[in-house]
Amino acid sequence: MATTTSPGPWDRVTRTVNDATRKVPAWPLYIIGAVPPVWIFVAGLTGQLGVDPVKAMEHQMGEWSLWLIIAGLCITPLQRFAGIRLLKYRRAIGLLAFFYILGHLLIWLVLDVQIPSQIIADIVKRPYVTVGFAAFLMLIPLALTSNNRSIRWLGAGWRKLHQMVYAAAILGALHFIMLVKGFQLEPFIYAAVILALLALRLSWFTRWSRRGR
Repeated sequence: MATTTSPGPWDRVTRTVNDATRKVPAWPLYIIGAVPPVWIFVAGLTGQLGVDPVKAMEHQMGEWSLWLIIAGLCITPLQRFAGIRLLKYRRAIGLLAFFYILGHLLIWLVLDVQIPSQIIADIVKRPYVTVGFAAFLMLIPLALTSNNRSIRWLGAGWRKLHQMVYAAAILGALHFIMLVKGFQLEPFIYAAVILALLALRLSWFTRWSRRGR
């Protein structure tokens, strides 16, 4: 007579999370994701962000973008190693991360530097600006191809293209490390998390390729 094993606590958690997310579409994320930028902008206008609201707005938009990039990078490991299925939210999270970075850049361009010649000079001469701008440029093709038509058109190349998000994420964390004055732990934590997620992906890919031989 065959015996069945009852699901463990983690299996029940996984099933509960998957059952809940199955009922929740991805589109509300776009609405929720629009709230922090609006709050940041209003807080800046109303003097709630300290003596230098422009810098505070830049920082908060940049930090939110890093959080979103890390959240997007967590989705595949969560499915592979924990069985939690959140893949349908990855596109929304990725696009929100891109628009947060775009907002971060626009605040720097329009409200902070303002002078076109100075903008170009900063990109060329200031390494942390160069690194951050390079990360933004990497994300442009990813945002433009985050749609079903591009997936069909690019085929297997789509997945390879979107692996560039890891390089962009590392550059984003490096931008933060180079930007802050003195030693601060926070940007190094972001860098460590991104590198750990990349290591997880590489270890899974190595095992998968060996099984395929």
